[in-house]
Amino acid sequence: MKNRNIRKIVIVGGGTSGWMSAATFARFLSTEYCQVTLVESEDIGTVGVGEASIPQLQVFNRTLKIDEDEFIRQTQGTFKLGIQFVNWGQVGDSYFHGFGDVGRDMESLPFYHFWLKMRQQGKADALEDYSLSSSASIENRFMRSVDAGNSPLSNIAHAFHFDAGLYAKYLRGYSEERGVKRIEGKITDVRLRETDGYIKSVVLASGEEIEGDFFIDCSGFRALLIGEALKVGYVDWSHWLPCDSAWAVPSKKLDPLPSYTRATAHSAGWQWRIPLQHRTGNGHVFSSKFMDDDEARSILLNNLETEALADPRKLNFVTGKREKFWEKNCLAVGLASGFMEPLESTSIHLVQSSLARFMSLFPSADFTDIEVAQFNKQADFEFERIRDFLILHYKATERDDSEFWRYCRDMDIPDSLKEKIELFKLNGQVFRYNSELFNELSWVEVFYGQRIKPAGYHPLVDVLPDDETERRLQHVRSVIKSSVEAMPSHQEFIDSCCKAKPFKM
Repeated sequence: MKNRNIRKIVIVGGGTSGWMSAATFARFLSTEYCQVTLVESEDIGTVGVGEASIPQLQVFNRTLKIDEDEFIRQTQGTFKLGIQFVNWGQVGDSYFHGFGDVGRDMESLPFYHFWLKMRQQGKADALEDYSLSSSASIENRFMRSVDAGNSPLSNIAHAFHFDAGLYAKYLRGYSEERGVKRIEGKITDVRLRETDGYIKSVVLASGEEIEGDFFIDCSGFRALLIGEALKVGYVDWSHWLPCDSAWAVPSKKLDPLPSYTRATAHSAGWQWRIPLQHRTGNGHVFSSKFMDDDEARSILLNNLETEALADPRKLNFVTGKREKFWEKNCLAVGLASGFMEPLESTSIHLVQSSLARFMSLFPSADFTDIEVAQFNKQADFEFERIRDFLILHYKATERDDSEFWRYCRDMDIPDSLKEKIELFKLNGQVFRYNSELFNELSWVEVFYGQRIKPAGYHPLVDVLPDDETERRLQHVRSVIKSSVEAMPSHQEFIDSCCKAKPFKM
């Protein structure tokens, strides 16, 4: 049989998505098997605000055999146990979407079902009091899992905050050490094959032409290959997710150092706060239909907790996705494939999952429409389910203080989300479809945190007498409290194992 392997992969664009792509190929494809070339221009900036992740990034780093402490030091990183949402259901509300377990499953049912019954009777504390991640976040504490038997300390789920620019720089070094070739230059033309419309090459301003068998479009919002050259359209979801702009600004480091991200809702959007070792990342995501630029900028600067280190910079975007992620011999990764606002820190995960999906379906030079269709089908499902989870944060509100929140509260939503809300309203049931990203517990934390409460509870909860259920909840609460007290502060943990060198801004 003739060898029909792909011999040349060209990545267009650097940044986080470009160098994550390069690092993935460098890890699994030897230079003898396939030459990987990345083309980027230092004159073209990157968005670079994706500084928070979800726990799945640990898998990506482990796959690349990257030491976690080294990763934290090189990216000025910190650890993340979840996200605190402020002012979403009503002004003054606050809740956590924490990582990891809440309580312990009982009688073959998730813990939260028993909690719902006791909460309805006024016999249970807030859900976050039964979560190690959320309770530790409140105290600004952190540690990694240890061998502690049945203790919650044996299973601590965590993610990261990090400087995306430094992460890209780190992955560049990783990739180049393993044979990835980087070419500096601005692309001025994309040439297609006359026979089938596949991409033949990209042409630089210098006149150099770079040919490839397969192309990865990491050119950001411009979507130079997938959009401009191959004419793949874009599905606009801004009628459900109306924020289309953001101001971003760094500020001085926080002390004490939080172990969680914060998302604070304002009158026409929300503000992020991401703590790093050398600074704090801040941004105000807002809808230009409901607020002008100057007001949005002012809200951001007036709500910083530490002194700004630079002037705010403006970003514009349209939430949505490509009609196809893989078209002909081109795969769009990162912002070229679509944009999900950073409310649940999914942007970098979507890069990671796209690369994992591509590697699992890694094509020969004779790849078929069936392979492409399967990839696009899976990617569509992931984007749409994340979309629904983000829409929930806006739809589930009782705020009536601005035109923006009234629009969100009253807007029509996808049927897939309607079904999930209505099912939960009945008796607290949540079903996870196929391999959608967010699990049942994540949905429950946002449902209840934003005032969607079920009329009843799972009937099988009644297998336990109320006094026994109450006793078990009290025990869980006590164990969580003592476990948190055993944890060091977030800053102490970083100082002990992964403190970064001083960084010059």
